[in-house]
Amino acid sequence: MQKYYGKHVDFNGLTHLLLGIGVGMLLTYPVAGAHPVRMGLAFIIAGLCGHAWAGTHKP
Repeated sequence: MQKYYGKHVDFNGLTHLLLGIGVGMLLTYPVAGAHPVRMGLAFIIAGLCGHAWAGTHKP
């Protein structure tokens, strides 16, 4: 996976951006209410799917 991310830095950035947004939404849950939990989990799942996809491809 490191070789794939080394050659595809844009995909690497997007995957980690999605995970960061998801974690940020979950951290703001006490302030913002119940809706950010669903969106936060959706962003985290999208980021994890990006990691899984990159792990199955050869560079």
